[in-house]
Amino acid sequence: MATFLALLLSETGGKLTDLETTDLPPGEILVEVKYSSLNYKDAMAIAGFGGVVRKFPMVPGIDLAGVVVESSAAEFPPGSEVAVTGCGLGERHWGGYAGFARVQSEWCVPVPAPFTMRQAMAIGTAGFTAMQCVDALERHGAKPDGREIVVTGAAGGVGSVAVALLAACGFRVVASTGRPALTEYLKGLGAMEVIDRSVLSAESAKPMEKERWGGAVDTVGGTTLATLIRQMSANGSVAACGLVGGTELATTVLPFILRGVNLLGINSVEVANAERRRIWQRLAETLSIEKLEAMTTEIAMREVVFNAPLVLEGDVQGRIVVAI
Repeated sequence: MATFLALLLSETGGKLTDLETTDLPPGEILVEVKYSSLNYKDAMAIAGFGGVVRKFPMVPGIDLAGVVVESSAAEFPPGSEVAVTGCGLGERHWGGYAGFARVQSEWCVPVPAPFTMRQAMAIGTAGFTAMQCVDALERHGAKPDGREIVVTGAAGGVGSVAVALLAACGFRVVASTGRPALTEYLKGLGAMEVIDRSVLSAESAKPMEKERWGGAVDTVGGTTLATLIRQMSANGSVAACGLVGGTELATTVLPFILRGVNLLGINSVEVANAERRRIWQRLAETLSIEKLEAMTTEIAMREVVFNAPLVLEGDVQGRIVVAI
């Protein structure tokens, strides 16, 4: 039995508290958590947004990477380095903001070379989602010699990794952001052009506009997603994975039936383990560690509550790793 520090949420808020491994919910594998990350969903959970945390008390943190201490799963003996993203962590099952966690073996993937545990969490759910988006666009016909691919919310976690991945795959990437001061940062990740988010967020009564984009990774939703659909070229696709701009979508069927536009929903939580491993392998093969480090900031677990509002306000850059 070990005592460790954890961020514990209740219906009235969250606080750092000491727990013991006997307090943890059941699971096949006991992991000593080394790193987690701070994602938009984590920030929502800490701020008390309804619908994120399904039961209390809850240890938030939808990602974790650490070393297996105890295991009833032969594939992950003690000493194994594992990563878990999504799978209900921090929502239905105690998550990564704690010194230890118990998880199920089907949630785990080995930390893939050449990544360290810290780098795996620099990727985390945001980077995993970005790779899912790029993979989905490619499977639906996006090619590097086609039209430009636009990434919205490009300076955030998903957006930053998506820009780097798309550029690494040979696409011409346009980054959309509300923070022009980060233009050089985004170009350093591989963006050919940076546009202001207002270009894509204006309301329009037109069901379709001039074809502009060969594809898009959209982390914003709302009016921005509606604009992307109107401006998508024939047979182009939008990989939709975010809602910071709203959950409503005002559009018509015309882009879908006249241009063959594809709207691809990306869910990074419920993913079969074999597919998780495939996506992680693509990340290992594609994502530049140098660019990953350039977009990563590290904080201590005690700083999570302070940083969560900054994430909700869109006031952070790239990825935030949490050292446990």
